[in-house]
Parts: sequence; C-alpha cells; structure tokens
Amino acid sequence: MISIKLKGITVNYENILVEKRGNVALITLNRPKALNALSPDLMRELSLAVDVLEPDATVGCLVVTGSEKAFAAGADIKEMKTKSYMDVYMSDFITAEWERIARCRKPVIAAVAGYALGGGCELAMMCDFILAAENAKFGQPEINLGIIPGAGGTQRLPRFVGKSKAMEMALLGQARMMDAAEAERCGLVSRIVPLNELVDEAVRTGQKIADLSQPIVMMAKESVNRAFETTLNEGIRFERRLFHSAFSTEDQKEGMSAFAEKRKPNFKNK
Repeated sequence: MISIKLKGITVNYENILVEKRGNVALITLNRPKALNALSPDLMRELSLAVDVLEPDATVGCLVVTGSEKAFAAGADIKEMKTKSYMDVYMSDFITAEWERIARCRKPVIAAVAGYALGGGCELAMMCDFILAAENAKFGQPEINLGIIPGAGGTQRLPRFVGKSKAMEMALLGQARMMDAAEAERCGLVSRIVPLNELVDEAVRTGQKIADLSQPIVMMAKESVNRAFETTLNEGIRFERRLFHSAFSTEDQKEGMSAFAEKRKPNFKNK
C-alpha cells in the first residue's frame, strides 16, 4: 500500500504505485493478477494521483505504465457484468473517473508493454503520446462481450489510425490485434523501445520535457490537441495567439537570449 497526501488527507493506494524520478512522476498500474484490469478503484486512485501531481511544481511530466505482460488488459468485466443501464447512466460511468488523464495539463506519456486492450488501449490514447515495447499489442475487443468501446475507442482510435483500421479493430474485436510495429507505422505509437529499456526511456524522455519551460510546454500541448477539435484555420489562429502570448513570458526572453549567447537556458517557468 502506498500513501500520499492530498490536500492534507492521506490517500492509500492499493492498485497503483507512484514514485518520483527527478522531475518525472512514474505511475505504475499494479493489479498483476488481473493483468491490470481497470477497476473503478484503480481508476479512482489514478485520478487522485493526477490531482496530487498536476499542481506539484517539482513535477514536469507524468509517465503511466503497467507490467511487462500487460499495460492494462481492459476494464474489469467482473465488476461491470451486473450493472444496468440506469447504474451506468446515473453514475456517469467512465466519464466520472477515466477522463482525468486526458484533462491533465502537464504532459503524460504512456509506456506500453504487453497487452493494451479495450480500456487499456483507450487509457493509453488519453495520454499525450505512447512509447511501446516490442511486445506491445493493442486491441478493442469489446464487441466480443456484446458491447462497444466506451472510453474513446470509436473516437480517438480513428483519429490515430484512420477509419478503416479503427473500424476493423472495433468490428473484429479480439480477432484483430495491432502489434507494436503496425502501431508505429500508422501513428498510434510514437516510438518502439526495447522492453528492458521502456520505463527508463519513458522517464528520460519525460525529464527532457520537464527541463523545459513548463508554461510553454503546456501551451504546446494545448495547441497540438486543438488540432483535433477545430478547423485548420481556427486551429492556426489558436496557435498564433498562443505563440504571441509566449512573448510575454520571461522564459521566452531567456530561451532566445541563451540561443544567441550559445549557452544553456535557465528556465524559471515564468
């Protein structure tokens, strides 16, 4: 059990591990006997962890990972199978806890090894980019359970891989998995990393991001994400206004001065 303080209250984690490596927060999904199935308790703890880490000025990037065998093999079916329509509708199932990662203003890297199926694939897609081990396998097998994806599988996946591949994966379910090589080719995965280097490489990547100006990093993340929400002209207008606003920061002055003076910048996140 891991304990962490949230607004003066100690929160006990039973389903995740949280540690800081430099300026990177590493969150490990920790239900190995269930292949890290995303139970309500696990997702609640993940949401609370983000609540703690997002305002922490010493954390510049988050990394979410699982085990070598499974990032997360889907939602917890045993906990869902008896729920009724009114149960899920009135509790706003999935929305209430799952979307917290997608709302995090700081960059979040998914380090995926093994299975990322159903909700696991959807959770990875909520992160800002995915680093995958060679053994990573992605899939949306919900249709085999008599249901459809409910955490972005029919919406985020087509934006990553295109309609044809997303449709095939959604309609064939467990009969159509995507390995790491294909995932990288079609843009679902940013890079493939050797399994034994995956977490360390994700943390190193996160540290490089954390070393930069944090308000500018947030602007860059927000601007890229805007591309999925609006037209090209409006997206460019949004980017241009953020670009203009960056000139009001001390870090812009420091970054450009350091470049001109051929030295390393000393960003102060201001």
